[in-house]
Amino acid sequence: MTEVIHTRAELAAAVAAAPGEVAVVMTMGALHEGHRTLIRTARERSAFVLVTIFVNPLQFGPNEDFAKYPRTLEADVEACRAEGVAVVFAPSREEIYPGGAPQITMNAGSIGELLEGASRPGHFAGMLTVVEKLLLLTRADVAFFGEKDFQQLALIRRMVHDLELGVEIVGVPTVREPDGLAMSSRNRFLSPDERRAALALSRALRLGAEQTDAEAVLATATKLLAEEPSVRVDYLALTDLHLGPAPAEGPGRLLVAAKVGTTRLIDNVAVHLVRR
Repeated sequence: MTEVIHTRAELAAAVAAAPGEVAVVMTMGALHEGHRTLIRTARERSAFVLVTIFVNPLQFGPNEDFAKYPRTLEADVEACRAEGVAVVFAPSREEIYPGGAPQITMNAGSIGELLEGASRPGHFAGMLTVVEKLLLLTRADVAFFGEKDFQQLALIRRMVHDLELGVEIVGVPTVREPDGLAMSSRNRFLSPDERRAALALSRALRLGAEQTDAEAVLATATKLLAEEPSVRVDYLALTDLHLGPAPAEGPGRLLVAAKVGTTRLIDNVAVHLVRR
């Protein structure tokens, strides 16, 4: 039976009663198959899975979609029940940020100034602040995050390492629609025509990743994105696994962000580079 709680006191009691390690999946709600895959992966590992549902205002910029971000708590709780979640923690803003917005937040460092950080100033400071709070409040032993938000995952891993938080961070591969589009809560904002245009992102990444030379990877993906006029690219980048410069050979990551209509989408894939 899934317990739904809303306060810090209820959370502390639930965690204290956990039969073993505490596995956490953090979400902003509007759960889809990608979230459910995170939950299933956590369930394979741990008997006690706790899902947090909180739309974090700190990680939204002034012109972003905080107000219209979907809130579907009842459906989200039903999804969690179906997946065997032990506890759903759905706090209010005041419960997470008592006394208002915090005066001290996390510094995302140089990695947080790249890519998403350059396009969304303050986003990662807000994201890391709430993740750190929730890791401590839930007393998590292990936390699961999707690879679709690859920069987010890299920053969380770095924060946990640098601050010695003692939590294992597990990345879970991106879940895609049958046509290749990465699952996202924001996909619901796409019109049918925009939905078709958005497929250019995954197609460009897939074909770019078939190349083994860094220049060819970027050239292939850039060409395919340029062929879809409805897609306005924010960035297309090839990096190493820590978001540094792409290696001459070995594993890397190809990342893209773009707007389709008014909806901003991100995606990424693994690449393997071979020295010429």
